[in-house]
Amino acid sequence: MGKIQDDNKLYSFLRPFIDHHLRKSFRRYEVVGLENIPQNAACIFAANHTNTLMDALVLLSMTREKKVFIARGDIFKKAFIAKIMHFLRILPIYRIRDGYKSVKDNNAEIIEKASDVIHDEVKLFLFPEAAHRTKHSLRQLSKGIFHIAFKANEEFGHEKPVYIIPIGIEYGDYFRYRSTALINIGEPINVTGFVNQNKDENEAVVMNKLRELLTKKLSKQISYIPDNEENYEAIWEMTKIKSGLNGSLEERLKRNQKIITEILEWKEKEPEKAQETFEKVNKFIKKRKKKGISVTSVTKEKPCHAALWKTLVTLLGLPFYLVSAVANLPIWLITMILKNVFKDKAWGNTVSFAVETILHPLLTTLCIVLTFCKLPWEMASASCIFYYFSYMYFVDFTEFIRRWISDVKWSFNKKLRQFKLTINK
Repeated sequence: MGKIQDDNKLYSFLRPFIDHHLRKSFRRYEVVGLENIPQNAACIFAANHTNTLMDALVLLSMTREKKVFIARGDIFKKAFIAKIMHFLRILPIYRIRDGYKSVKDNNAEIIEKASDVIHDEVKLFLFPEAAHRTKHSLRQLSKGIFHIAFKANEEFGHEKPVYIIPIGIEYGDYFRYRSTALINIGEPINVTGFVNQNKDENEAVVMNKLRELLTKKLSKQISYIPDNEENYEAIWEMTKIKSGLNGSLEERLKRNQKIITEILEWKEKEPEKAQETFEKVNKFIKKRKKKGISVTSVTKEKPCHAALWKTLVTLLGLPFYLVSAVANLPIWLITMILKNVFKDKAWGNTVSFAVETILHPLLTTLCIVLTFCKLPWEMASASCIFYYFSYMYFVDFTEFIRRWISDVKWSFNKKLRQFKLTINK
């Protein structure tokens, strides 16, 4: 078995196919900050981890360059799975929770391989939080990424600088397929320079300083609410309502960050008043969810207008929607069944992506064969074009209907709208 970063014809053949279906998984997908990636350098990318395997997939698709990922070691226990992971260019790294023996026996070799990856100027990606969590915050970063960076710097830092680049992954929704994804690449940390500046300190101290610096930089790439914030839900609700949905994904992120900062500063200055407002917001959240009203409806200044035009669009699009639902019954039915297998709802988007990626091409091929055998070529061509686009139409229109119903409910719920006004004062 060669190096994990070596060229592989099958991998190279499948890569565009996976990238295409990943992009289809989001209504909007944006990458910003590519200019921050150093050239002719050893690069390690550190990303926040919120949405299971989708996090790795959105990072894989951000550029066409070769990439290697590191994942938690317990996934690699079975030899067959380990071979698949190697093919996918994923290395294991073991944590203390996996057993001291696993860490002792395996991690030194893994760190050596990871160092070799970045020496060859192949991009290495890690999730230093070591576990996913659907939250706009950060866990304490594990030290695996710093061990790799220090090892690489020790081996070839004199030849080329070693960098850690923070990446923020910001989703419009953690649980809904075809939401939005923003990849926000921050300014790099020059590990080689950092180590040289702190050469009088022991390695443990330097590593802790570097962890603090990376945490700070990562928090600037996302809509960050401190992990110990007891009013997290209320602050995030207020942020979404005030921020709205206008502009690019990057503009939304900047608005979110500004609003969160303002709320936290206000909390520091007027803690009693802030706590009173947070309690009101929490009550509002419970009532809103109980009524089945989306927060996107709450952001609208004229919900009645939105409900009216959505009613018209719903009536016009409903026939095509019903046909699309029937045509794609196997895909959405299998998706729903598999989603229920996972207790962690964060796996929902990964399941939706996997089922669509596998089944949609197969069913499209079947549609082509059957229609061209049974129908005139004009009708067969139209049927195939319809079928190719029908699943995404079905998914998007399902979400459109959900928001339409939510807008109608919000429009007719005068008490809840008045309650919102008291919160915004």
